Formats: sequence, structure tokens, C-alpha cells
Amino acid sequence: MKKKLSYRDKLLELAYIYNVKEIQDYTKNKKNLTTGQIELILKKNKIVIPKEFKTNFFKENFVKPVTKLKSDIINYKEEKIKDKNRFFRRVENYKYDTSRKLNHGVNNLWKGAGSAGINFLNVLPKLGTTVKNFFGNLFTDVFNSIYNQQIDQKSARNVIVGFFIIIGVTTAIYSGYNAYKNYDFSSKKIETKKPEPKIKKETKKPEPKIKKETKKPEPKIKKETKKPEPKIKNETKKPEPKIKKETKKPELKVKRNNVAEVILPDLNLKTETVIQLFKDVDYDLRTVRNEKLVKPIYFTQFPRDLDNLQSVQLKKETFIKIVLPLIVAENEKILDDREKLKTLIEKKFTTDTEKQWLRQKLLEYKVKKSDLKELLFRMDMIPVSIALAQAAKESGWGTSRFALEGNAIFGQWTWDGQGIAPLKRDGDKNHKILKFPILRASVKAYKNNLNTHKSYLKFREKRNELREKDKNITGLALTSTLKNYAQTGSEYTKILNQIITQNRLSDFELVRLVNSVKQIELNS
Repeated sequence: MKKKLSYRDKLLELAYIYNVKEIQDYTKNKKNLTTGQIELILKKNKIVIPKEFKTNFFKENFVKPVTKLKSDIINYKEEKIKDKNRFFRRVENYKYDTSRKLNHGVNNLWKGAGSAGINFLNVLPKLGTTVKNFFGNLFTDVFNSIYNQQIDQKSARNVIVGFFIIIGVTTAIYSGYNAYKNYDFSSKKIETKKPEPKIKKETKKPEPKIKKETKKPEPKIKKETKKPEPKIKNETKKPEPKIKKETKKPELKVKRNNVAEVILPDLNLKTETVIQLFKDVDYDLRTVRNEKLVKPIYFTQFPRDLDNLQSVQLKKETFIKIVLPLIVAENEKILDDREKLKTLIEKKFTTDTEKQWLRQKLLEYKVKKSDLKELLFRMDMIPVSIALAQAAKESGWGTSRFALEGNAIFGQWTWDGQGIAPLKRDGDKNHKILKFPILRASVKAYKNNLNTHKSYLKFREKRNELREKDKNITGLALTSTLKNYAQTGSEYTKILNQIITQNRLSDFELVRLVNSVKQIELNS
């Protein structure tokens, strides 16, 4: 074949060679067949198509559609770019129109304000003249009436005498009231000043003084006086309520004398006494929320009769006032240790005392292989809102048996330590609730538990992410990581969030201790 035939022409020649009548009839009738139809007819007649013919078929059926698809894609991109440009032009036009309208509105407003101000300034002189004329006429009329009025001497004398009598009576009543008030206040002072040395003598060195007083004055009391005996009996039989009431004001005087710590052992304060103490010290949660400062008053126990309060709000506030300084104090101690650790990590050489401190902290936070980065990862604060919410949930707002008998605020379990057995414990379990000597020990153990136990790794990782992003470490951001703290899991975290939001515990996140007031430790 001299000419370069197309793939269709080759197929037609192949049909004439094999004398395919169907194709010949179509061509005689001048009916055009497509290449695909010709191929089907040839295959129907079991005629094999040579491979050389299929090259052009591949180009027509595959290469051309692909190139067409590419051109369509390019056209689509160009249209999208045009649409995009149109959109940006519309946005720019909209910005220009809005800015123009805004400038026009500001100009109109400014002109209106200027015209209103000018009108007001024009009114001021007229207003001043009217006011001046009014008061001038008023005072002239008043003084003219006073000048023209005739004064009766008897009535004037009665008025003066009555005036001085009223002044004398009011001064007498006021002075008598002050004297009565000072008399009561002085008596209270006498009562509060005398019990202070008695309490100190009883707690520090009571034995020699009591022996001297009991050996010699007994015969004198029997012979000389008969009435001091019931006084001694009253003091020995019922001293407890007096001591409870008298302990309110010695605590205040301890602060004024700047004594570092006061420990009052064997003293069970009632809730009324604790509430009165907070009033005397001006310890109010509203001021704590506003000023973000709390006084370092540390109770070693909860009042036994805290559950007897009828007001639920007062019960919750008393609980928060007792627990809040303990949590804040532990957080500040942890943050101080964290800053010290940062400085030691940056130092090239450390002293023996610093190395000893590092060993102690590695043991405290259960860090192996002296990994200081892991120690810094674990040594961090616990959000105040989470600590308060968990303490309220686990201790029943300070009224549970574990909180009153064992100072267990957070309900930590133990299998080998000293603890209190739950009443509703299953028969196959032998755990106990960990017992503590004072409340602050429970807070310290709770924070060490969250910072070291493997169950709270997600809590520490989330806290570290907030640190790296320079965000505040808040309770609501970390409650979801404490599912392992209780058997209820996610339900427990929902309860914590509810306690935090309902009682506004997030207000105490940034609370710090008052540095000017020295620490006072109280046994309730």
C-alpha cells in the first residue's frame, strides 16, 4: 500500500479481502460505519485484526481524550482564576464603598455635634443671666424681709433657751451611750486578756504552778473564804466551753504579735467558733475572689459539728475557707521548688547541699535514673479548682467519716498503710482509706499522687502542653484527664465540672498567700 491509510481504511480493506458481505452492503448503500462497528463485525465473522492496525486506534481513543481532558482542566482553572479575581474586585469595591460611607457618616456626625455644641454655648450666657437674676432677686427679697421683720424678744429668748436645752440633752444621752458601750467593751477585754496566760500556762508549764497552788492555798480557802470553792469547782468542771470561746481573740493577737506558728493541741473547735474566728480575722471569700489573696490560716482538723449547719451555702463556704489556704500553700511550695530546679538544671556545677536536695526531690517524685527533665515534668502545681472540687466530692464537704476521723480529704486508697476500712466494702476487697495526722498531710499526699502515679500521665501531659503554650493551668481544662481517679470514669469528671461551675471555684485559680501575715496553725 503506497498511501498511508487510516486505521478505518485498513479495516475496510481487511473486510474486502475476507469478503465480508455485511460491510460491503453497508458501503454500497453509502452508509458510514464507525471504526468500532467495523471491528465488531470483523470479530463476529472471526477475523483477526493485525496488531499494527491498533496503534492509531490507541491514539484516537486514548491520547486524544486525554489531551482534551487536559485542555478542559486548563480552561476550568482559568475560569476559576477569573472568578476569583472578580470576587476580589467586588470585595475591594465593597471595602471602598463602606469606607466612603463611614467617612461620610462620621463627617456628618462631627458636623452635627459641632453645631449642637455651638448652640449649647450660645444658650449658656442666656441661662447664666436667668439664673443670676433669679437668685439675686430671691436673696434681695429674703434679706429685705429679714430686715423689715420685727422680732419679739420673748419668743427669741424661748427659742435660744430651747436650743441650748436640746443640745445639753443630746450630749448627755450621747455621752451616756458611749460610757455604757465602753464599759461593756472593757469588760470583754478583761475577759479576753486574762485567759491568755491561763492557756499558755496550761499548755507549756502548768505542772509546777498547779502543785504550788494546790498545796498551800487549800487550808486558806477552807478557813478564810467559803465562796471561792464553788468558783474553783466551776473552773474545773466546765472549762471547755470557756476555752472554746476564749480562743477566738487570742488567735487575732497572735497575728499582731507576729508569732510564726501557734499549735493548740487537744482543742476541738466548734463550727460556730470557727465562723466567728473568720469574722474576727476578716476572712471573706468575696474579698479573696476580688483581691486573689488568702490569709495563711491552717486548720489541722475539720470541726466535728460541721454537718449540723442548716445553711448549705454556709457549710460550703466554711469548708472552702478551711481547705483553700492548705491547697494554695502546697502549690506555692511546689512552684518554689520548680524555680529552684530550673536554676539548678542551668548550672554547670552544683554544691553538696544542692545535690542532696536533688536526690530528695527525685525520691519524692519517684523519678528514676536521675532524669531532671522528668522531674521538672512532674514537679508542677495542681489547679486550685480541681483540688477543691475533688476534696468536696470525696469528703462530702468535710462531713464524711474519713475526713473527721482520719483527715482524709481526697479518699486515697491503701492496702498496707494505716487507714480506715469502709463500711460498705465488698467482701473480696481489702483496701482502706489512707489516714493522716493533719489536713495538710492529706493535701500533700494528694498532689504527690497526681504528680507521680502512672494513672494520671494524661493529666501531666495536658498540663505540660498548657505550660508550653503559655496558657493558664485551669481546672476545667484538665478535669477530662482524671477519669481514672474514680470507678465511674467520665461520670466522675462531669460531677467535678458541675461542682466547679456551680460554686465558682475557677475564681480561686490565681489566689496566692498574703506574704505580710505570718503563718498560724490551728487545731480544730
